[in-house]
Amino acid sequence: MENTDSPPVQAFEPILCRVTPWYFRRMGMLAGLCLIFGFVFLYDGLWGYPKVVAIAQKMEWFTKEYLPSYEAAKKEGRLAQWMEDAKAKGLPTGVDGDSPRWKSYAAQNGWPEEPKLYSDHEIAEQFYFAYGCFAGALITGLLILLNRGKLLRGEADHWVTPEGVQIRYTDVFRVDKRKWEHKGLAYAWHRGQGGKEKRVVIDDLKYSGAERILERLLSRFSGELIEKVSEPESSEAAPAEAEK
Repeated sequence: MENTDSPPVQAFEPILCRVTPWYFRRMGMLAGLCLIFGFVFLYDGLWGYPKVVAIAQKMEWFTKEYLPSYEAAKKEGRLAQWMEDAKAKGLPTGVDGDSPRWKSYAAQNGWPEEPKLYSDHEIAEQFYFAYGCFAGALITGLLILLNRGKLLRGEADHWVTPEGVQIRYTDVFRVDKRKWEHKGLAYAWHRGQGGKEKRVVIDDLKYSGAERILERLLSRFSGELIEKVSEPESSEAAPAEAEK
């Protein structure tokens, strides 16, 4: 008589799932972006914003002091001397009898036409943002280092999470794989010590070959399986069938 019993536990080879290169590339890109934005914010705080503020203050001086001095010199009949002094200082003197214009002066110096007068708080914010980005880059770098040696391992009757927790397939009472198709994520619930429910994640995008562990789990557990339900097709055909 043929033996139909399931193969012995020893017949199943361990499944070793290491962190995928995709994960390290993604985390490396995230760390790089954090560094780039951090340096951008730092530049704005140290040089960018203060430079714009200096130009805005120059525009304010131009509008409130320089132009009125032009009008006063013109009214008092000493415009020629005023223009001579202005030229000696490299300041605009106007064209064809017109008063000097900030727009032309700003364009001549490569300045923005309407510079913003940033407050001290806005300048300080750039440093806060920079420190936050640098902290994000540091944390991401640490995560990369911590994940280099992580391993998700599947055995014949249990699997071992990257944190070293052993979970028997038969202890799992619910599996949710609704996010598996698009995100490579499945969730398994089991009861730990004291009967407390615990949830673990099986991440196929992060751990290469995690799909095999999920398949082995599904073949050994008897519980609730939650899967993504396909959208029903148009219900317009139902009334049509009923009319026949």
